[in-house]
Amino acid sequence: MLNDNDRQAIITAKLLAMDSVDRAGSGHPGTAVALAPVAHLLFQKHLRHDPQAPTWAGRDRFVLSCGHASILLYTQLFLTGYGVSLEDLKAFRALDSLTPGHPEFGHTPGVETTTGPLGQGLATAVGMAMAMKHERAVYDADAAPGASIFDRTVWVLCSDGDLQEGISYEAGAVAGRHKLDNLVVIYDDNDIQIEGDTSLAGAEDVVARFTAQGWRVEQVGLAGDGDVDVDKLDAILASAVQSADRPSLVVLKSQIAWPAPNATNTAASHGSPFGAAEIAATRAVLGVTTEPFEINDDVLDFTRLAQSRGDSLRRDWESAHSAWARSNPNAAMDLARAQAGELPDGFADALPVFASGDNLATRDASGKVIQAVAALLPEFWGGSADLAEPNRTAIANAGSFLPEETASSGRAGRNVHWGVREHTMAAAMNGISLVDGSRFFAGTFLVFSDYQRPAIRLASLMQLPVVYVWSHDSVALGSDGPTHQPIEHLASLRAIPGFTVVRPADAAETTAAWLGILNQSGPVGLVLGRQPLRVANTPVDVVNAGVPRGAYIVRDPELPDVVVIATGSEVTLALSAADLLVDSELSVRVVSMPSREWFAQQSAEYREFVIPASLTARVIVEAGTSFGWADLAGATGEIVGIDEFGLSAPAEDAQRARGMTAERVVAAIHATVAAARW
Repeated sequence: MLNDNDRQAIITAKLLAMDSVDRAGSGHPGTAVALAPVAHLLFQKHLRHDPQAPTWAGRDRFVLSCGHASILLYTQLFLTGYGVSLEDLKAFRALDSLTPGHPEFGHTPGVETTTGPLGQGLATAVGMAMAMKHERAVYDADAAPGASIFDRTVWVLCSDGDLQEGISYEAGAVAGRHKLDNLVVIYDDNDIQIEGDTSLAGAEDVVARFTAQGWRVEQVGLAGDGDVDVDKLDAILASAVQSADRPSLVVLKSQIAWPAPNATNTAASHGSPFGAAEIAATRAVLGVTTEPFEINDDVLDFTRLAQSRGDSLRRDWESAHSAWARSNPNAAMDLARAQAGELPDGFADALPVFASGDNLATRDASGKVIQAVAALLPEFWGGSADLAEPNRTAIANAGSFLPEETASSGRAGRNVHWGVREHTMAAAMNGISLVDGSRFFAGTFLVFSDYQRPAIRLASLMQLPVVYVWSHDSVALGSDGPTHQPIEHLASLRAIPGFTVVRPADAAETTAAWLGILNQSGPVGLVLGRQPLRVANTPVDVVNAGVPRGAYIVRDPELPDVVVIATGSEVTLALSAADLLVDSELSVRVVSMPSREWFAQQSAEYREFVIPASLTARVIVEAGTSFGWADLAGATGEIVGIDEFGLSAPAEDAQRARGMTAERVVAAIHATVAAARW
């Protein structure tokens, strides 16, 4: 039961939300005002956290999936003492403030993930819950239920919009299949969206939907005064964490903007400030006469008790962690190294080495590297969207991540079966990477990266170390035809700020690419082909040094007349074209450029060494759209690409039909040399 101190704290949170949005002149006050009791209940009673140690590993996670209601979170971060000040609330949505329009991970203490695009937070939370289950099984499998330092809960607050997004259906199915009983989702069922009543958009039975997906579903109606029934919610949340083998959904009935006399249950209150008159009227309803942002010291003293409670929880956990580490020294060292993002000594030497002349697809080479990495890194696990075999992503003899404990499956299993759910797979990868140092990868075909884009963008915003393994990278996949042949995808992925695309040319480059990926942070797309490629006659040390730098010279005459810059399988094409010109008067330098992003990070001196500004005769070769290459080609350069969709045909026929031939590269070389000399 809530006492008078709780009620005063809730009123204060409601007022701060109204005042902050009004001062900013924009925001989403309705949900923040209505759900202030819910946020108070979580942060004061149910959430295991320490405001003075926001990154404490033993904490629960809170995810505000309805990120537009960010002021709801910021008020709690202020009231409980996370380092968000009253001035920060006054600066809500202002430039460089700690309180941006939507929560941003790494920017505001206490924000566990970036949210805003609806549905992403829910799916990310599913990944967090999966990672916690996996980590417990790997490092502390024998602990009794609720007795492990790895037992934590993920709490989510979501909205109608979250559950309308298609990703929520995928995420709900994944959570139900994996019986994530450490996941508790509170669904704010307020019947209001921007365009009006939610009945305009649908009449779905949410209870039946989640029940069918394997969730425990509870419902909380309104209290007698029209507010959220906090006492019933309190009891249900307490029981939710005791719910074995099922994630929990709490369908919470609320009235948006309650108790604002004119704004309650209006669509306008969703995304518009109440205004001075309505705020004054709401203050009168609440029985307060305070000025905007005026805080009673007794209220702040009460809410800041969360610090002493959190400090006690953290100290107890740290003591338990020390005891665990003494009993499990090797596991403790592995976990500490993983959390630090470090690789073990001798890691690079244990990766596969492919000799010149070896003939295999880059997807096959990647599969071999994955096996070697998995043997060295217990934190390394992954899966695919029902494409483990063609993606070569399955970790051999490592079991399936599933709730059933069998000889070949269990929570410690390292192969996740996502089903054909690329979007949730990508969002859950974000959640997995936000928990204690997991290095997670997941595969699908490159063309289906379109289904993953919103989650990729958030991974880039947060700079999370996730790896997308994208195979079937060009028209060379052949007879599956244009629906499966990526054309515009490389260019569009390279356009995402903070995202790295790596397209290795052969097996040797694939090993070097994986090494480069695991030695750096931030999201990476590893782009692989299915057709066999002969390993170039380039010394391994040159490859290993060159790939992480994004581009390097693989063929270099003494005085080059032209430079051919190629990526992936087209490096072989560029070398073949250079061979055709051996007896000509032209000297051809060939540069392999597996990653434009890595190359852009190199010094100006190195970039000039590889591609001299004076060498204006340039040819770019890539089996994708020419869009995005003009800057490197220059005014007199030529781009050998594909600016139309593919076609259904055997691989070699498809490549030839779309102009990916050595003869076309030779013609482009002649054209650019002529233009440069003219």
